Amino acid sequence: MSRIGEQPIPLPNGVEVNVLASTVSVKGPKGELSLEAQPGISVALENGSVAVGRTSEEREVRALHGLTRALIANMVQGVTEGFRKTLELQGTGYRAQLTGGKLVMQLGYSHPVEFAPPAGITLEVENPTTIHVLGTDKRLVGQVAANIRAKREVEVYLGKGIRYRGEYVRRKAGKAGKVGTGE
Repeated sequence: MSRIGEQPIPLPNGVEVNVLASTVSVKGPKGELSLEAQPGISVALENGSVAVGRTSEEREVRALHGLTRALIANMVQGVTEGFRKTLELQGTGYRAQLTGGKLVMQLGYSHPVEFAPPAGITLEVENPTTIHVLGTDKRLVGQVAANIRAKREVEVYLGKGIRYRGEYVRRKAGKAGKVGTGE
């Protein structure tokens, strides 16, 4: 029995859920998202909440039960509140700015790095070293943040690069050299 999958998903005011065959669509104030439920998973509306069930006890279906419930709950949260990931640039001369809908970053390369966000994603630059990735789809927000971070991953010796806010980067000591060997 899935403990997560059995929990009903409460629907806040202003959120509309439609279930047609195996397609679940959620519409709210920030947008609309849809999900194709896997075979063996049933989704139903029950007195102001969404209930996710399963039609068999096969291992694959049991594994998808809690996942489907979590995906639908994320869709409901996305269309009401949205999701946000914050990235920080650390390094001398590292900075970002929005130019014509594109994110243009100086990351220590000989050229500026441009990044065009996909549809459904909004980028905000709070200050030259802080980037916010906003959207309704949790998976897409995380993927876009990871793609931006991959432009210059954090270097472990000096700590320079793009990191998530609050991310701890374990630093390595540099080369010790020959100290006290008498040579």
